[in-house]
Amino acid sequence: MKNFFEKVCIVLVGTTHPGNIGAAARAMKTMGQQNLRLVSPSNFPSADASARAAGADDLLAKSKEFTSLKEAIKDCDLVVGTSARVRGIPWPMLSPRDFAKKISKNKFSSIAIVFGKESSGLSNEELQLCNMVLKIPTNDEYNSLNLAAAVQIVCYEIFTQINSNNEEKSTEDSLLVSQEKMEQFYLHLEECLIQIGYHDENNPKKLMHRLRRLFNRTQLYDSEWRILRGIISKIQEKNK
Repeated sequence: MKNFFEKVCIVLVGTTHPGNIGAAARAMKTMGQQNLRLVSPSNFPSADASARAAGADDLLAKSKEFTSLKEAIKDCDLVVGTSARVRGIPWPMLSPRDFAKKISKNKFSSIAIVFGKESSGLSNEELQLCNMVLKIPTNDEYNSLNLAAAVQIVCYEIFTQINSNNEEKSTEDSLLVSQEKMEQFYLHLEECLIQIGYHDENNPKKLMHRLRRLFNRTQLYDSEWRILRGIISKIQEKNK
């Protein structure tokens, strides 16, 4: 679990109240997050931030400051913004839970989760630097979330998902199969389907295209890939 959390950084942009930075650090630490990045914070460092951190002062001490969001995320291969409102520009949008599932199944090397100013959130220009947007489900009639509460919710969903994955999967299971191996699988599958008379290579239509789409959606693990190859080989043996 620790190695995964090292990939994730929480980025706070233009935070105006130092106490919110401290409270966010506390929220992060309770959920295993250690990497805090600050973009142009107001009045930081601050005794108020340390007081609100309540034992998470180490996160404040090792936090990194930047003058722009672009600079803060330049080493990240996945950048996720957060927003409390639906925007006019249709960014790909996920709930924190769906996002946690997504990153737990993919081999991203560095993930940034970006939170905007307390009063206005992220600007459209800042969101344009993001690959997708998180929207925390809230009461339609009152959707105002404290910054630290929003950080806590997102970090909780990641913590819960990764903890669950660690209990259910071995290290071997967590390795996604390479594209090269998937191409080997598709050739093997097509060969088998032709052999058993299910697929006509002279009139292929869209069968293999649809099967590719199906398996590409699932993102097979290496262990699952070996199981499928074994099943196909057994079918071929029985139909010689």
